[in-house]
Amino acid sequence: MDVVMLSRIQFGLAAGVHFIFPSLTLGLTLLVLIYEYKFYKTDDDIFKTISSFFIKILGLVFALGVATGIVLEFSFGTNWAEYSRMVGDIFGAPLAAEGIFAFFLESVFLGVLLFARNRVSKKVYLLSAFLVFFGSHLSGLWIIIANSWMQTPAGFAIEGGRAVLTNFWAAALNPSTLVRFAHVIIAGWITGSLFAAGIAAWYLIKRLHTNEAQNILKTALIIFCIMSLAQFASGHIHSVQVTRIQPEKMATFEALWQTQQGAPMSIIGIPVESQKKTYYEIKIPKLLSLLAYFDPNAEVKGRDAFPDDELPPVVLPYFSYHIMIGLGSLFALIGIISIVLLLTKKLFNARWFWYVLFFAIPLPIIANEFGWIAAEVGRQPWAVYKVLKTADAVSIIVPASHVAFSLVIFSLIYLMLIVMFIMILTKIIKKGPQSEIY
Repeated sequence: MDVVMLSRIQFGLAAGVHFIFPSLTLGLTLLVLIYEYKFYKTDDDIFKTISSFFIKILGLVFALGVATGIVLEFSFGTNWAEYSRMVGDIFGAPLAAEGIFAFFLESVFLGVLLFARNRVSKKVYLLSAFLVFFGSHLSGLWIIIANSWMQTPAGFAIEGGRAVLTNFWAAALNPSTLVRFAHVIIAGWITGSLFAAGIAAWYLIKRLHTNEAQNILKTALIIFCIMSLAQFASGHIHSVQVTRIQPEKMATFEALWQTQQGAPMSIIGIPVESQKKTYYEIKIPKLLSLLAYFDPNAEVKGRDAFPDDELPPVVLPYFSYHIMIGLGSLFALIGIISIVLLLTKKLFNARWFWYVLFFAIPLPIIANEFGWIAAEVGRQPWAVYKVLKTADAVSIIVPASHVAFSLVIFSLIYLMLIVMFIMILTKIIKKGPQSEIY
């Protein structure tokens, strides 16, 4: 295996493990802010207890996010030196801004939440909860700006073989930034709310912390239902953007081999790239044209419209994209069922549904991972779309053997970190929403 593929696998492993924790952070900070606000307004200790419980989990998630995120920062200089040389002046700016304006804000006030419950006023504590929420989402914005620039670069010029920033706002608010930011934030809120609902469901199954569990379940499922339905709108807008600006990516997502008017939407099938054919395909006629261009007869470019050396592989993006959509549809179904049960006052008696929620805890994380795989692999062979190919972005002096060795080491370390995370998280959950944070 060559150094390019090994470097891609290593970066994919590091990014995939890291991506677990920011998505959870987004959802948990929202829940903490909601419960701190309820405690501030009502002075009811149940809200304080629930908030303190989630703050403990948030502290653990944040620590793992930091530990796994550092590797990504350094890899741009080790594995992707040519990438850093050519586009580092642009790409490095939002990463630096994320550290200066977001990470420190989030980490400082998370310290207040963890250690200063009884050392500051309720108003200051609520403000700290808001600043942690704001900091985590601001952090997400800067990272999305950096990644979106790779997808749809703007506001730059090539001078002396390097990308030079010419318009900050055009680069930051490139054609995919805002829609991708909304998509990621909603996904984070889905992840965090179902995570909380699953924990509450486990407590109800075990008949533990019943009052707190019912309160968490109700709040979390309301968020989950709203966000699951909102994600359809967000996903559709994002798909329209991809179809129009990165048409070869959408052609790959849909395994659309030929350019055609009235293009169908592929629901599922088995694409075979070598034969340019999809076997056992279930598709809906003209739906892709309708959704992408609001015209059932509009032309949608297929993979035949692009040079072979500018096309991504088909199988991995195709299945990743469809798994993400399938799980998103499942979340909407679970959300609708939960609201029906809540409105009919059957939620706290539907034991079967508690099991559904508990076993569904990892599904949003899986959906996030497959969505990320679809986006990143679907951009190939470009590191920066139409600007720099991935094969030209890799470090030229790092041999494949070194990358392979570090990949093995990283895999073992990440496995250890995930095992430790699950063990500590399980311990916190078993203890339950009882103890306060001092």
